[in-house]
Amino acid sequence: MKSRAPLAAAVVATALFALTACGSAGAGSGADGAPSGNISMIVPFSAGGGSDLSGRAIASGLEAGTGLNISVENREGGSGAVGYSYLLAQQGKSDTLLASETAMLALPLTQDVEFSYEDFTPIMKLGDDFTLMVVAPDSPYDTCTDVIDAADDDRVVAAVSGATSLDEIIFTLVEQDQGIELDRVPFESGSEVLTALLGGQVDVASLNPSEVVAQLEAGDLKALCAFADERYTYDELADIPTAAEQGIDVSFAQFRGFIAPGGISAETEAYWTDAAEAFAETDDYTQYIESNYMQANAVYGDEFTEYLAGNTADLEKVFTE
Repeated sequence: MKSRAPLAAAVVATALFALTACGSAGAGSGADGAPSGNISMIVPFSAGGGSDLSGRAIASGLEAGTGLNISVENREGGSGAVGYSYLLAQQGKSDTLLASETAMLALPLTQDVEFSYEDFTPIMKLGDDFTLMVVAPDSPYDTCTDVIDAADDDRVVAAVSGATSLDEIIFTLVEQDQGIELDRVPFESGSEVLTALLGGQVDVASLNPSEVVAQLEAGDLKALCAFADERYTYDELADIPTAAEQGIDVSFAQFRGFIAPGGISAETEAYWTDAAEAFAETDDYTQYIESNYMQANAVYGDEFTEYLAGNTADLEKVFTE
């Protein structure tokens, strides 16, 4: 079993401060559960990344549908732990939301954090963000099978953007499925991974389509396979085979969604769920999904919770074996 890394002191300090400052007092809301005042959408990562884009798209869509003022706050640190710890301290409050993704499930399996998804109120999963295995255009690898065969006989260097990142999860699943080992080089972000791949510092990377589609179209990168359930229907990606087509039984997506604090009233939960369902019917939702080359798969409330339970079970196989 892999050891759980200690949580950074900054995360603990942030959580303690939030608990002291906010306590458990709930924000005011009407009889219909509608929150009063300004709403905060917490993004547990820095500005400019996929989580930030997701949080801003959700905030904009909810704001348009509800008439509330929803501001985005980036509370990065601890691979997302700072933001989630802050939300944990907002128990029962109706005026705080968080743009969530797979780190919410991976962190409790790898870090000494005080939360799990069960401490929050899942509202909506917008969709699934799968990844592609990509290489430089002059790489000797033309398929993901080529990478597997090379790793059997030689050293293949894979870039990853963190111990709980989607690319680390994907490469670990590939290793478990194929009985190989890939050498890892860690980077701080997906953009750094991309730079390293383009610069020839690593052999392969696993990145979301939105991060590499421009390079694929320009011929600066080559896609070997998609770790998705089925081929993409987007024209730019339709010719990329799935990993399963190449004999690699790996398909795993990073979800994008949003959650509320635990302990909110049933009326407030229903209010945010209704707002989320209305958002999913708008052009803004469709534009967000399509511009990020995601698979639209919206679920809400209890269905979202069931998804999180299943996703956690899958991740336990990655981080505890």
